[in-house]
Amino acid sequence: MNKHLQQLINLSIVDKDIDAFEPQIEEANYNYEAALAKTQSIESDIENLTTEIKDEELKKSKNELHLAELSQKLEENSKKSGDVKTEREMKSLQLEEEIAKEQVTFANEEIERLEKIIELKKEQIEVAQTTLVELKASLETVKADVDAKLETINKDRQEVFVKKEKLLSNVNQKGLAFYQKIRRWAKNTTVVVVEEQACMGCHMIIGDKVYADVIKAEEITTCPHCGRILYMKPNEE
Repeated sequence: MNKHLQQLINLSIVDKDIDAFEPQIEEANYNYEAALAKTQSIESDIENLTTEIKDEELKKSKNELHLAELSQKLEENSKKSGDVKTEREMKSLQLEEEIAKEQVTFANEEIERLEKIIELKKEQIEVAQTTLVELKASLETVKADVDAKLETINKDRQEVFVKKEKLLSNVNQKGLAFYQKIRRWAKNTTVVVVEEQACMGCHMIIGDKVYADVIKAEEITTCPHCGRILYMKPNEE
């Protein structure tokens, strides 16, 4: 096989190995990022619940203030009843009292409803805080595991980078420039095998002459359809 072709084949294998580290890094980071996102989501829920409780407590305070005003009004009406002189004044006073009593009933019901909502939200915060403590504890363990995996991955990746540097120091520069030009769009299918007289990059059948050139491997041969660099596996040559 042509020496320069063999160099490009070796280089393509190393590039594939380097690119294979990316999904490994993403996978290693995924568990930590997922746990972190869940932690942040719960913290956000607690913050929202706390804000909602403040809003409900404000509504409750307004109703309690209104209830105090109504109680005072009823007390004043009770005092006025002794000074009523006409039936018309009596009816007017009774009407005011009925309206005030209805408003008192409504205010009490509203306060009771708001208290239940506040209590429920406080319970939700307690549950969320318990979950948050557990998550933060496990987050440290997950982070330690991820760091250990990344350290191993980076060590292996560094070894492959060293291997690539060695290859680059020996590879023909003209062939390297040609390889890099194709790799910009073909990525890890820059150099592909030929099987059953078909390019395994575009899966198109190549002509007999090109196929013969690939088998001879005396020069770097490219696919006439897609432009990828072609080669035959040793056992098929």
